[in-house]
Amino acid sequence: MKTPKKKKSALKEKEGVKSVDSTDDAVIRSIQSKRRSMPATEDLINGIVAADISALSRAITLVESTSLDHYDQANEIIKACLPLAKDSIRIGITGVPGVGKSTFIERFGKQLTDQGFRVAVLAVDPSSSISRGSILGDKTRMEDLVRDPNAYIRPSASGETLGGVARKTRETIILCEAAGFDVILIETVGVGQSETAVHSMVDFFLLLKLAGAGDELQGIKRGIIEMADAIVINKADGDNIKPAKRAKVEFERALHLYPLKASKWQPKVLTCSAVTGDGIDDIWKLIDSYKATMTQSGFFAEKRHDQNKYWLIQTIEERIKADFFSRPEIKRALREQLIKLENNETSPFAAAAYLLSL
Repeated sequence: MKTPKKKKSALKEKEGVKSVDSTDDAVIRSIQSKRRSMPATEDLINGIVAADISALSRAITLVESTSLDHYDQANEIIKACLPLAKDSIRIGITGVPGVGKSTFIERFGKQLTDQGFRVAVLAVDPSSSISRGSILGDKTRMEDLVRDPNAYIRPSASGETLGGVARKTRETIILCEAAGFDVILIETVGVGQSETAVHSMVDFFLLLKLAGAGDELQGIKRGIIEMADAIVINKADGDNIKPAKRAKVEFERALHLYPLKASKWQPKVLTCSAVTGDGIDDIWKLIDSYKATMTQSGFFAEKRHDQNKYWLIQTIEERIKADFFSRPEIKRALREQLIKLENNETSPFAAAAYLLSL
C-alpha cells in the first residue's frame, strides 16, 4: 500500500536578510554620532559669516532648542553675530489662512532674488494644541524659491507662542542678517489680536487681505489693521479684479479713520496677484520708499532701539520662566499640586501661590 504524499504547505520560510556585520555597525554609529553632535561654536560662527547655509541651519536649531545644554552656546553665537548683522529690511507678512501668504511670498521672494537681493524666509507653522506637532510644509509650497541659491527658507513651529511667531524668531533674524541676507520675510501663523509680537520685530508690517470675504467691514475695527504699514488685496486676477478694486477703496476709507502713526507714515492699500505677478513690483517699491523715508527721519533706527528694549524684557521673562520650571523641587511640587487639583483639594490660585513660595 502506497504511503499518501504529504501536502505541500503554501507557507515557506525563506532565508532572512543577513545582519550587518560589526564593522558596518561601527560605521553607522559613527555617522549617527556625527549627525547628533553639534560643531564647535567658532566653526558655526565662521560658517554663518561665510554664508554657509548648513552652518546657519544648525545654529538656528541650537537657538530654537529648549535644552538648557544648548543655551550658552546659542547665546555665544548670537553675541558674535550681532555686530555682523548687516543693514537689512525685516518684513512681517500676515493674513488669514487661505489668503495666499505662501504663494505671495514665493512670487515676492523670486522677484527680489532676480534683482540681486538675498532673501531669507522665516515661515512659522501653527503647532497642534493636542499633539504639539507641526506640518512645516512651507518648502513644498515654495518649490521655485526653495531651489533659488539666493534664497533660504526656514520653517519653524510656533509652539505655545501666542504672537504668531516661533519662540526664537527674533534671534533667528539676527543670524540670517549675519549670513548676509538683505531681506528677511517673516510669515506668521495667521491674523489675530495677539500678533503684536510680529509688529515688535519687523521694520515693515504687511497685511494680506481678500476681496469679497467680508474683510472690508473689519477695516473699521482696531487691532491688526492699525499695526499695518500696508494692506495688500491679494488674488486680484480674472473675475476678481473689480471686487479687489472696490475692496481697495473701502480699506482706504477705513484707514483715514485711524490717527496718524508715530512715524507719520500713512498706510497704503495696493492690489496684486501672486499667481500672475501683477502688482508685486509696486509692493517692493512702496517698502523701499518706506525704508528711505523712515531712515531719513530717524524713525527707522528709533523703532529698532525700542524693539530691542521690548525684547530685553521678553528675554528676561522667558529665562525666569525656564529657570523656575527646571528646578527639581518645583517639578516635584508641581506634580503634587496637579494631583490635588484633580482631587479638588486645592485651587489653581492657591497652588500657584504655594509653588511661587518655594
